[in-house]
Amino acid sequence: MSLNACAGIVANGDPERFRAVMAASVPARAILFPLYAFNVQVTRAPWVTKEPMIAEMRFQWWADALEEIGESGTVRKHEVVDALCDCLDAKGAKTLMALVAARRWDIYSDAFEDAAHLDEYIDATSGGLIWTAARLLGARGEKAARDFGYGVGVANFLRAIPDLEERGRKPLVDGTSDGVRDLATQALARFEQGAAPKDVALAGFLTKPTLKRAIADPQRVVQGALELGPMAQGVQLMKASLLG
Repeated sequence: MSLNACAGIVANGDPERFRAVMAASVPARAILFPLYAFNVQVTRAPWVTKEPMIAEMRFQWWADALEEIGESGTVRKHEVVDALCDCLDAKGAKTLMALVAARRWDIYSDAFEDAAHLDEYIDATSGGLIWTAARLLGARGEKAARDFGYGVGVANFLRAIPDLEERGRKPLVDGTSDGVRDLATQALARFEQGAAPKDVALAGFLTKPTLKRAIADPQRVVQGALELGPMAQGVQLMKASLLG
């Protein structure tokens, strides 16, 4: 039942990843749905309240749950935590704790300190999630998985820029056209040199077209015009499913 609950959380909170998981093999879903449900819960924590302290408490709750999983002792009851207990090991719990710590940036309106800070945020959030999923499904190349995850993370980050700015955040270190193009170009290069098991890589089915659009016309980022239509998205997912 906890796995079904995780699938429902992903379907409602991250429908693109839900579609990607449904295109993956059935055994992989038992790992991917709990990880992505956890990611949904953590990602939305800063946005469901206007009180920073409450958001901090939510993050601490998840950090404590991961610590309990890593220590293999008594673990709190929660539908997502129950499912994570069935697939996550101590190494994975530690990686996801870094994801939680990085997400604390989302609570406040501070800008990233520099490009390196932004890179660390993307790597800890998207790179760490993809690496954990890849490793639990048998991958051993951490750098390749994190590079792949970095590309996915930047593509999703660029798509979120208008919403982040509307919420008073300062997401881009360099918001000029050249700065956006450079970030997208770097992300595309890392994405293309990266790798992950097919079941995990499906989560990046919109990454390449998104980054290519940002490179060709950086103004699409601030205009919120990076999105592909439903039919184009379906084609991209089909291509990823058939070709990898």
